[in-house]
Amino acid sequence: MGANETVEPGARDKDFSQVDKARLLAQLARVLPAHALLVDAEDLRPYECDGLSAYRELPLVVALPDDEAQVVAILKICRELGVPVVARGAGTGLSGGAMPHKFGVLLSLAKFKRIVTVDPASRTAIVQPGVRNLSISEAAAPYGLYYAPDPSSQIACTIGGNVAENSGGVHCLKYGLTVHNLLRVRGVTIDGEIVEFGNHALDAPGYDLLALVTGSEGMLAVTTEVTVKLVPKPLLAVCLLAAFDDVVKAGNAVADVIAAGIIPAGLEMMDQAATAAVEEYVRAGYPLDAKAILLCEADGTPDEVEEDVARMKAVLERSGATEIRVSTSEAERLKFWSGRKAAFPAAGRISADYYCMDGTIPRKRIAELLAAIAGMEKKYGLRCINVFHAGDGNMHPLILFDANVPGELERTEAFGAEILEMSVALGGTITGEHGVGYEKINQMCVQFSTPELRAFHRIKAAFDPDGLLNPGKAIPTLNRCAEYGRLHVSGGHVPHPELPRF
Repeated sequence: MGANETVEPGARDKDFSQVDKARLLAQLARVLPAHALLVDAEDLRPYECDGLSAYRELPLVVALPDDEAQVVAILKICRELGVPVVARGAGTGLSGGAMPHKFGVLLSLAKFKRIVTVDPASRTAIVQPGVRNLSISEAAAPYGLYYAPDPSSQIACTIGGNVAENSGGVHCLKYGLTVHNLLRVRGVTIDGEIVEFGNHALDAPGYDLLALVTGSEGMLAVTTEVTVKLVPKPLLAVCLLAAFDDVVKAGNAVADVIAAGIIPAGLEMMDQAATAAVEEYVRAGYPLDAKAILLCEADGTPDEVEEDVARMKAVLERSGATEIRVSTSEAERLKFWSGRKAAFPAAGRISADYYCMDGTIPRKRIAELLAAIAGMEKKYGLRCINVFHAGDGNMHPLILFDANVPGELERTEAFGAEILEMSVALGGTITGEHGVGYEKINQMCVQFSTPELRAFHRIKAAFDPDGLLNPGKAIPTLNRCAEYGRLHVSGGHVPHPELPRF
């Protein structure tokens, strides 16, 4: 963008430094009891970051409403006073999407944890945004139903955060992401208007704004209630563990399984460094001499599972698997999955810090990306272990570093940026399920053109004309993209905006 080119309304960096804190607190105190307003640094500290702990910021105040009426009142006050608002669930996100604004309100939905109803006849559940992902399945279990999306953090992450980030999980290949498992999202705009996206029916009149708000990262509205779809629990699930002596063979095997017309319930890949890390942690029984392993799951009726297992086994053998194990019990199936589910904490066990990336590439190019990452390890002098939702090409490289070593965080940032930009070059995207947040704001400049970014800013302005909801996240300003492009051309590292570092 040229120096004299006009930036779209709402696209400029906002200056919120003139927020009147005393007036804000006085008005909030009329809405919330004293214990639901946190202002002391000691009380604010737990909210300074989400799961991306490398970047932190204390909010001006934390508000803990009890109900939707209080959310409406808070947002009206913030709109009137021009105060930014960041909505937060459990804070398990990994892209800095819930990181507070230092001149704003951190709006915690932690008290919104009621499962309103489970309706087995319609196979739906109505839940508040603070309900944990796994709690939905636990509530639906007596009816033989469950909620399919299962992020690795499902024991802690909340449905409101899942909606904000459009979360996935190991079973998203067959059952879809969050957006595919929702019927309705109820929320509140920055004006304090209660809005509903979608419908309790399978379709809704008008534009599909449900898909727009899902994955919008709290930038359009604050979610207060969600209607999710439930699916019948399969009669049987069986997992295959396939070992390969070459990552290229393993990557190609993923494409081969899908090309054969098989849609596994889950299809995950881990490289040798990842299997070594998790084996020390959970003793899943992984073959440590394998360069990569695949976990392929079939579920359904016993006859369906038997047929799918036989077909998958045949494809994996033709694709060069050196060993194939088939789970013979539910306990063994869960043991196979325990390592994949524990990949992130296992990384934390062997490294002072780790940086979890999230990009998506075409399945046939998995091996190509892994080879590129191996070269980047040497370039940046950092180790990386790789896990993939291989079935849909969603990769999660875990870059290992030590934030206490000067320069390592900056090298890690550059390493992660190069992985994401390589994903775009391979025909993929910079995020599969973690969202853009604060982390990938620079890479949005690579993924999208100026006209596309202008369109995003216009959508944002239609819901939030003053840019008060989660400002500085997800959509970069055009000025920032111009600076990013300039530094890219000169070969310089482009840092994130100024923030306290870990």
